[in-house]
Amino acid sequence: MVRFENVGLRYGTGPEVLRDVTFELEKGSFHFLTGPSGAGKTSLLRMLFLALKPSRGEARILGQDIATLRRRRLPALRQRIGVVFQDFRLLDHLTTFENVALPLKVQNKRPSKYADDVMELLDWVGLGNKADAFPPVLSGGEKQRAAIARAVISSPELLLADEPTGNVDAEIAQRLLKLFVELNRVGTTVVLATHDTGLMHQYKAPSLTLDDGQLVLKQRAGK
Repeated sequence: MVRFENVGLRYGTGPEVLRDVTFELEKGSFHFLTGPSGAGKTSLLRMLFLALKPSRGEARILGQDIATLRRRRLPALRQRIGVVFQDFRLLDHLTTFENVALPLKVQNKRPSKYADDVMELLDWVGLGNKADAFPPVLSGGEKQRAAIARAVISSPELLLADEPTGNVDAEIAQRLLKLFVELNRVGTTVVLATHDTGLMHQYKAPSLTLDDGQLVLKQRAGK
């Protein structure tokens, strides 16, 4: 599914922000990604989302060597990956419903085939009454939930979430974690970056810990 070996990453001519990162994620696994601010978590997630290529080392995602992957093949590969960004990246000219349905529309699916699924998911994340609202009138927590719904609506093979519960209350955080867990149970590989140790203790998945650009700990579940 995902295999990194001695991966390094630098921006331009600056110092490496990731150094000698080696790990493997099996299909259907669930991992937390942790570490202090500035440790390189977001850079690693961006690489996993194919927004960055490694400066050195081998990085394979969904069977593809991303260092040599041609640009024209990126869109099709990205459709197999769901991403929850910290800055949400909702489109202001689309309603909440349309934002969440966007991955399905990109796959040329008919609205009549997915409308019920989108509404069911919006109800699940507590946004059923916001389906026709536009992002500028949503709160930060509502935008976060909409972004999560958009990321999971197409049941991606790989789901990447950057602090997905950072803008919601404890009750909604529990509901969202349950959503990630259920998606994982049906086969989606999940990488969830978080500072929330309470969340990690509730679901004892393995942890990948970064510090100063290096993977310093690969911890098994429950340890």
